Amino acid sequence: MQAKEEDVSLGANKFPERQAIGTAAQTEEKDYKEPPPALLFEPGELKSWSFYRAGIAEFMATFLFLYITILTVMGVVREDSKCKTVGIQGIAWAFGGMIFALVYCTAGISGGHINPAVTFGLFLARKLSLTRALFYMVMQCLGATCGAGVVKGFKKSLYMAKNGGTNFVNPGYTKGDGLGAEIVGTFVLVYTVFSATDAKRSARDSHVPILAPLPIGFAVFLVHLATIPITGTGINPARSLGAAIIYNRDHAWDDQWIFWVGPFIGAALAAIYHQVVIRAIPFKSRP
Repeated sequence: MQAKEEDVSLGANKFPERQAIGTAAQTEEKDYKEPPPALLFEPGELKSWSFYRAGIAEFMATFLFLYITILTVMGVVREDSKCKTVGIQGIAWAFGGMIFALVYCTAGISGGHINPAVTFGLFLARKLSLTRALFYMVMQCLGATCGAGVVKGFKKSLYMAKNGGTNFVNPGYTKGDGLGAEIVGTFVLVYTVFSATDAKRSARDSHVPILAPLPIGFAVFLVHLATIPITGTGINPARSLGAAIIYNRDHAWDDQWIFWVGPFIGAALAAIYHQVVIRAIPFKSRP
């Protein structure tokens, strides 16, 4: 009984009874130390196998991500009626579900970015070095290109006739609409990534358990539901670039800048909001 009481005191009752859930981070009690920011350049990483293993994990994860999601898109667009397929909801679930599974599989190896915009946002927050960020982005783009290429190999005629799962601004919307949708959509994703992986939240709010890949995948699902009608939903420059390279038609390249500029702006805004407003890191006193 005494051991059980000690466990409880270290868990749900660690904080005052009247304290609202989620407000523990506002207390002055020091049970968490802010990790030092990553160095801008870490040449030593290039000599470490774990560095290359992480890059390979990002390549494989993005490869699988494009393979499953673009194949799902092709299965929907090949039919004359979406009632015969999983429809837009199914496409959104494919994207969100794959992110959930792949982040769960690779988080312990590379961090499970699977997206240059996520990598960029974490780099701005000094969570990883520029060396690692650039390496991740290259491997993500290579993986996405290979994944889309495998899908094209199944049935080239269908792939080319149905736009190859590429992203572009749909008729009825302006390029400004598309850019705005990509900025906001990526903000939702990257803000969720920061919140779900916040080590301080885990330390202070341990009575609110969370499986990080779940909210991240769910955020991807919801953003796809909202923006598939506008841009097909990019929010991932590697996903957009890989499909465009394999499809390689003019209209796939005309809007490509939107799917890089938009996600990078959205990721930067999410990083600033989380680090400056939510965590108030610039305002904390240094020891």
